[in-house]
Amino acid sequence: MGFGVFIHRHDSIYDDSPAERYQFPRQYLGRVQACVGDWIVYYEPRKVVSTRGYFAIAKVQQVIPDPTAPAMFIAVIEPGSYLDFANPVPFADESGVIERGVLNDEGRISGRAQAAVRSISSADFNRVLALGLDDAEPLLPRRDAPDATLELAEEQAPFVFDQARERLTIALTRIVRDRAFRRTVLRAYGERCAITGLRLINGGGRAEVAAAHIRPVEANGPDIVSNGLALSGTAHWMFDRGLISLSDDLDILISRHANDLEGIRAFVNRTGRAFAPARPAERPHPHFLNWHRESCFKQ
Repeated sequence: MGFGVFIHRHDSIYDDSPAERYQFPRQYLGRVQACVGDWIVYYEPRKVVSTRGYFAIAKVQQVIPDPTAPAMFIAVIEPGSYLDFANPVPFADESGVIERGVLNDEGRISGRAQAAVRSISSADFNRVLALGLDDAEPLLPRRDAPDATLELAEEQAPFVFDQARERLTIALTRIVRDRAFRRTVLRAYGERCAITGLRLINGGGRAEVAAAHIRPVEANGPDIVSNGLALSGTAHWMFDRGLISLSDDLDILISRHANDLEGIRAFVNRTGRAFAPARPAERPHPHFLNWHRESCFKQ
């Protein structure tokens, strides 16, 4: 077992779904198998416009042949392990390259940095994880949000490997995952309710919207921004109870079981369509929307 880096981009030719699976050709089989049972970092290449850099972690559960594509394989992601970083980590900052393992003996970036799948040292993984989960300046938190300061700047541990494992243990806690999910979703939506279009900030400068899962955690919904919506309190309540839903094209659907259809129509924004993030990869995924319509929406 060992840490790894998987390169992913939303317009990839591969059949990827970062929270569920990662498709790859045979040439990377050995490298991916070395990550089974352990954690990987997702990385978006620098040539992608507005790249997120290192943007998430996930745990590889197993590797299987792709039943639909000869000579292709699938890295199956352990359910519930995927987590978007509260702060996407750039390839390099003022201190230099974050992933030191891509440098050659002369300190220059080597061809290793182009590998779609590569191993990453415990020290580099630890560095990326610390930066990605740093929540020192949370994004407009609600006053009623749980108070759980994430302490990631602990004293130097004698073994970097153990330090990385300790951070992973912290990252797996529900409260930390909820805070990271809220931050990524609200940032994607500009703190604006997807249903009403309102961006309400209270007197303390905090956003009055919540980060709602489309497919809830209790139903194995992942903490990925494409499984999230920024919703005001009333919109969140109606969405969770199946009184409203969304089509794959983000048309707002209103249940016939609602007792005030006209009131709800007046409540949603005038376009009748949900506001969506600018980045295609962050928009609600049809897979999760379909689950909500079939399992929650009162048609």
